[in-house]
Amino acid sequence: MMRYVRARVVLSCCLWLWTPGPAHGQARDWMFGPFEKPKQANPVIAPSAASRFRSPMNDSLVAWEEQATFNPAAVVRNGKVYVLYRAEDATGKMEIGQHTSRIGLAESSDGVRFTRRREPVLYPDRDAQARYEWPGGVEDPRIVETADGTYVMTYTQWDREVPRLAIATSRDLVHWTKHGPAFARAAGGKYRDVESKSGAIVGRVVGNRVVATRVNGKYWMYFNVPDILIATSDDLIEWTPLEDGHGEPLKVLSPRPGTFDSWLVEAGPPAILTERGILLMYNAGNSETHGDPELPPRVYTAGQALFDPLNPVRLMARSEEPFLQPTEDYERTGQYVEGTTFVEGLVPFNGRWYLYYGTADSRVGVAIWDPKRRLDPR
Repeated sequence: MMRYVRARVVLSCCLWLWTPGPAHGQARDWMFGPFEKPKQANPVIAPSAASRFRSPMNDSLVAWEEQATFNPAAVVRNGKVYVLYRAEDATGKMEIGQHTSRIGLAESSDGVRFTRRREPVLYPDRDAQARYEWPGGVEDPRIVETADGTYVMTYTQWDREVPRLAIATSRDLVHWTKHGPAFARAAGGKYRDVESKSGAIVGRVVGNRVVATRVNGKYWMYFNVPDILIATSDDLIEWTPLEDGHGEPLKVLSPRPGTFDSWLVEAGPPAILTERGILLMYNAGNSETHGDPELPPRVYTAGQALFDPLNPVRLMARSEEPFLQPTEDYERTGQYVEGTTFVEGLVPFNGRWYLYYGTADSRVGVAIWDPKRRLDPR
């Protein structure tokens, strides 16, 4: 998430006992929310020095989630919420982007209390992707399903030189097949070594699932930072960025001076096809020099944008203020002290929406929206 800095519920009785955190930025009827942060549950995943994993890259035993656990994807499977989160070990320099990241898996019956697997499910290995994934690792997943139940993950390969958006697939969330950089073959390899990350594939809600959905015969994906770009695919594996009239990647959402998203915008969870349009949650950075003066410089908050359901490149509306922002100590304590609520995982779960996000590049938080209790009815 922060590499740009350098350039660059089930309805359980216990839910009603929580004291919700404050809600922010909910003003338009097309938006999701307001989301509430259950105080007694957050953060839902925190670093652990107990987990050990033998790295196949150097045959060493590492505490793979000792340094940080953050930036999660989420899916619902067999009545449970599964969160796939980025975990960093404590090797390398003590600065952002200089540890090794792997992706862990946790499950929950209520969306807030999680049990973790002891070993990561996606990690740098002695495989065809090692040159792209070592020593920095694999980062920042987002996940959708296909109609036949295959899981499609977008994630960042980080060799500590160039971040590359990549694709992996699985049938069980544990065993993953890596397909390599998403843009490796696009335009004759033009984008293979160009910085890319943060892939949010467009999907529709089917029960508790978010299923990848074609629009005009193609799959669509919003991606990247500091502007959000867009790409299409026939198979969810190989992707082609759309270009403007000058042969440059087409920008569909950009920063705005004087606002919460004045520094950068970055694609968040999978985009949701709704009755009003395609809803994309995005992460937003506040500029030090021309940002919102009421927010801290370089703080990360979250916004929402609405795109045309028949033309995913056409922006129809966007939020004027963040709907989620750092308000709690755990969201401003860790590797990124300016504060983050970095959204990546969004799932419908038994009538509510659960939004999983990274906090200060260090922990995983959850915020919950119950549409039946919406404070500003349509």
